[in-house]
Parts: sequence; C-alpha cells; structure tokens
Amino acid sequence: MRPLHLIALNALIMVAVAWVPSHTRAAEIDKCPDMVAGTLIWRAALQPDQAGITFVGHATFLIESPGGTTVATDYNDYVRPKIIPTVATMNKAHSTHYSLHPNPAIAHVLRGWNPDGGPIHHDLNVGDMHIRNVPTNIRSWEGGTEYDANSIFIFETAGLCIAHLGHLHHPLTSEHLKQVGHIDVLLVPVDGSYTLDTPGMMEVIDALRAPLILPMHYFGPATLNRFLDVARGKYEIEFRPSPTIEVSRSSLPSRPKMLILPERHY
Repeated sequence: MRPLHLIALNALIMVAVAWVPSHTRAAEIDKCPDMVAGTLIWRAALQPDQAGITFVGHATFLIESPGGTTVATDYNDYVRPKIIPTVATMNKAHSTHYSLHPNPAIAHVLRGWNPDGGPIHHDLNVGDMHIRNVPTNIRSWEGGTEYDANSIFIFETAGLCIAHLGHLHHPLTSEHLKQVGHIDVLLVPVDGSYTLDTPGMMEVIDALRAPLILPMHYFGPATLNRFLDVARGKYEIEFRPSPTIEVSRSSLPSRPKMLILPERHY
C-alpha cells in the first residue's frame, strides 16, 4: 500500500491536469513547464478583450491572443520563447533578429524582408489575430542603404493594435505613419546606436502616440537608463517585476506611459 502523502499528491496532480483546457494539455504543458508567479508562462486564461505580452529578451516578445494564437517577434537562434509559437516574425539587420533554421513546427514564418529583393508584404489572419507589416530600410554593412530590409510588424487582436518596430534605422515618413496607423502598444528599440539614435527614436515614439510603450533592445541598464533620462521629460516611466503583462483597451493608461519589463531569461 502506498503512503497516504503520495496518494494525496497524485490526487492533487490529477486535479491540476483536469483543470487545464484539453487543447493545451498535450502540447503546451510539455513545451512550457516553467512557472512565473505561480502561473504557466503560456497564458490559457486571457479574457476576450486581453492580449498577453511577455518580454523574452533583446527584441523578442511573445504576444498571445485570447484565442491562443502566439507570436514570437524577431525570432532568432539565441533568444527564443520556450514554447513553439504559431507565428514567428523576423528582421534582417543582425542574426539576433532572424533564424536561418526556424523550428519547422512554426505554422507561419514571416520575414521582414524579401530575399528576392524589393518590399515584402504580409497581410493575414491567424486565428483571432490579424498580422501585417510596413517595410522600412536599414543601413548596409558597407554604409549604404538596404531598401525595404526591415519591417514594422503590426498585430491586431483583442481590440488592440500592437506594433513592433524591428531594427528601425531611420525616422518614419508621413507615408510610413499613414501605413502604420493607430497603435495602442509600441515595442521600441532604444539602444541609440545600432538602431536609430535616441533623438530620432523619440521623434518616432512621439509621432506614433501609442498609450503604452515597451522599450527593448537595450543590452543592459546603462543603455536603458541613458534612453530613459531623455524620455522622462515627456513620459511617465514604470518598472514592472514580471516580464509578462495582460493588456486590454480598458487598461491602457490615460496618458502615454513607458513600461519597463525585465527579460524572461529562459
């Protein structure tokens, strides 16, 4: 006969597994057993008006729709979410922003550049998420310009528009701003050198007028603080202890705010 404490433990495990929705049990639990603040990192309980955003690190966020569509931004071979996303977006400037060998189980791999030259255009619905892009340019390694080699990816879900600027190297034109349109949550690189310089990036942030701004691509506290020293003159700054937030239209701040999330560090 097994000890009573083992019987009780097995009963608790059976209750926990029974609680998880059937569509997540076989795949997502195996892919993401880690826990943050007592909950699965992969969110199975978003409300219909909520999107989940986790800062995985560098320029990679995991964006989750209420219906279970997941996107890894600037998917690469160094910084990845632990789960296999439904969609991976990539940009060309550096190898920390793309993968030559993305996991074959990813349903949609969206490159922010056209390997055959010219602009690339994405406009698709994946589950309850609409994904599109706006091409921009990057500096070439020789000091010139590679036209249409970066993309601003825009994710529309739960009544929200979330934009990831990728490896943006230049201010946005009025045509870019028109194509991007209204943005609720802006994921913005703030290193000030490899991407756009700080005055230029502040100009982009001001022009897009998103209520919630999540800095990324800052390499460490010194670079981040250098950017925030400039941003504090215009924006409220808040640091969060968790890399994951749930966002809804009703939870957006009344005045623009920069929210600093710690890297997930898988």
